[in-house]
Amino acid sequence: MTEILLVLLAGVAAGALNAVGGGGTFVALPALVAFGLPPVTANAVSRIALVPGAVASTWVYRRELTPVGTTSTKSLTVVSVIGGGIGAVLLLALPASSFDAAAPWLLAFATVVLAFGRRLSQALGTALGRSVHLSPRAVLIGQCLIAVYGGYFGGAVGILMMALWSVGVGLDPAAGNPMRVAQLAAIFLSATVLFLVASDALKTPLLLAVMLVGAVTGGYAGAHLGRRLPARLLRGVILTTAVTTTVLYFLRG
Repeated sequence: MTEILLVLLAGVAAGALNAVGGGGTFVALPALVAFGLPPVTANAVSRIALVPGAVASTWVYRRELTPVGTTSTKSLTVVSVIGGGIGAVLLLALPASSFDAAAPWLLAFATVVLAFGRRLSQALGTALGRSVHLSPRAVLIGQCLIAVYGGYFGGAVGILMMALWSVGVGLDPAAGNPMRVAQLAAIFLSATVLFLVASDALKTPLLLAVMLVGAVTGGYAGAHLGRRLPARLLRGVILTTAVTTTVLYFLRG
């Protein structure tokens, strides 16, 4: 019962974090590994469990979705689904060691970009004599690469999305949070389909079900909380989550 309760609480925390600022994988994945699941299986289980929570958050945010510049939301979602599926295939087919080694540095870069993205965009615009603004095609290419990462590993994929959107089109992190949650759901959805078919996730149905229930609860409650947070505070939460996530990646070696 203690194990079940801890997994449930981890699911609630992970769902709420994903709804508010990202980083839910860093609660869900370690909790499952601590209870004896192999890392790849734990990664698949956490991804499956967090999908309904992300969908619940998206439902709460459905009237607040802000477009990413001039990029079509439909195209962005399609790219997220495709990229998430490609990443899941890579996770199941390839060793994770090389990508896992690069992840801390990628996240460190993303955190810096997220923290200074708008200033960087303004500075580049001043230097070039015009505003920095990625074309819809460039945004979709970047989104596809991030979605592949999200399907492959998943940790802090929302932070990477916010970094791309912040520097690429000047989207405010607080205003872009609902779209981040929606794209997170799209990335995890296609990965989940493959994990259900080809991974060992269904061999631990109790842990999966308990974490799923917790993630839905946390995702729904976290989205309502996120809607009520002041924009400055929400940006602070997102940046704090980014910094914490990056530090944890480095500490895990």
